Amino acid sequence: MFEIDRPGSVFAAVSPPADAAASPTEPFRVPLERLEAQICELAGHLAAATCRFLVLLADFDARRGWASWEMSSCAQWLSWKCQMSSGTAREHVRVARALRDLPVIRARFAAGRLSYAKVRALTRIAAPATEAGLAELAAPMTASQLERFARAHRQVTQADDAAARVRRRLAWRFEEDGSLSGTFRLPPLAGAVLLKALRAACADQAGPADEPRGDVSAETPADVSAETPPPAARVPGDPADPARCHVQDGPAISVSTAQMLACTAALSWMTHGDGGAVLALGRRRRRPSAAIRRAARERDHGRCRFPGCESRRVDLHHIQHWVNGGRTDLENLVSLCPFHHKVVHDRGYLIAAPAGGGGDFAFYRPDGTPLPDSPPLPEPGGPISQAHDADITPDTIIPPWYGERLDLDHAIYVCFANARTDEEKRADRDQDGAPVNRGRVTVYEPEDWPERIRQCEARTPRCFAPVLVPIQV
Repeated sequence: MFEIDRPGSVFAAVSPPADAAASPTEPFRVPLERLEAQICELAGHLAAATCRFLVLLADFDARRGWASWEMSSCAQWLSWKCQMSSGTAREHVRVARALRDLPVIRARFAAGRLSYAKVRALTRIAAPATEAGLAELAAPMTASQLERFARAHRQVTQADDAAARVRRRLAWRFEEDGSLSGTFRLPPLAGAVLLKALRAACADQAGPADEPRGDVSAETPADVSAETPPPAARVPGDPADPARCHVQDGPAISVSTAQMLACTAALSWMTHGDGGAVLALGRRRRRPSAAIRRAARERDHGRCRFPGCESRRVDLHHIQHWVNGGRTDLENLVSLCPFHHKVVHDRGYLIAAPAGGGGDFAFYRPDGTPLPDSPPLPEPGGPISQAHDADITPDTIIPPWYGERLDLDHAIYVCFANARTDEEKRADRDQDGAPVNRGRVTVYEPEDWPERIRQCEARTPRCFAPVLVPIQV
């Protein structure tokens, strides 16, 4: 995997001395100085290769390459495809996205002068306008000191508060009469659930259905004639057609969405005629019992079984749908998160249940391609030095630190003072980059001031006679 015979590298083979080759009981060991140099050089190669990895990951994320694998996020794809934990994958994606707008930090990272630990801390606080100063401050710090500095920086800055408020923002307000009003936007199914909850919460405030409301007249409006023509017949396929699948008092839904809801919902059969009239009521079909749900949760560890997904919010999906004769038992149920539950129904993914209820479920794409639970990593195609373009030496990754303790207060002060100075410099320049005259006094020193001082000293007479100082007796 690693090129150890590359000329000029500390990984070059070290020939043992002649007297040590004949001692089989004590094999030759690499000198500690050479071993230390190899570790430091390899750390620099890892930093440069990691930067290349994150640059490629950011491009892959921007082009949504993970969506072709039916993954809900790039971090989920990275966890599945590259054998990372969920938290590590999310952190890699966050750093990769941040590096796209931080060219100074990315250049130092690509050159192997900053480790991934330092870059991870810097991307939490750096901005395009402040990254250069932060990179200079981070150079002499250790990774642990930089983590402390980043935590203190986030405590005194308000850079990420606006984004956090946007993520948690709920548009609601109290009107002048004391009523509560707000706005929200939800997909049809989630909107139907919200409306059901609101109706249930307001049921005690609503009157009986047969009682006329006080602000609604029971008389027919004057502008409505008894000869009003009937509404036009809806064409087949109209979302408002009663023969279509739709949420009660809500919009129309697709057949696949209705099948997905049938996996976990309690069903009541009603047969409608062509005009939408109810012809017959069927018997009630219960969803999986509590015992089956507990058994499925124990078998699936409470997580989605789709390859690469570890979501804990799961539904029970019928592998063979009950319309096609599938039974509601443990062998015919599998845990899927809402996203992959919809994918399986909409895209036509196939699931093969293990024989006898043991083993793992097998997932197949619509074209029959299997989806492995954990795809193997490919074999490396060359030395690690070919994964980047940086010139790495044993001293590249070593920071200029000599054991000093971090003065956190002074470091924070210098950081914000430098940022404020840069802002003032940008404010003092016009659009063409020339300094703006703000009425300040500017002192200019002549360029030939050493020569003028020499001429002044030459013109001034010097007295070399002894000076008598009287002493009072």
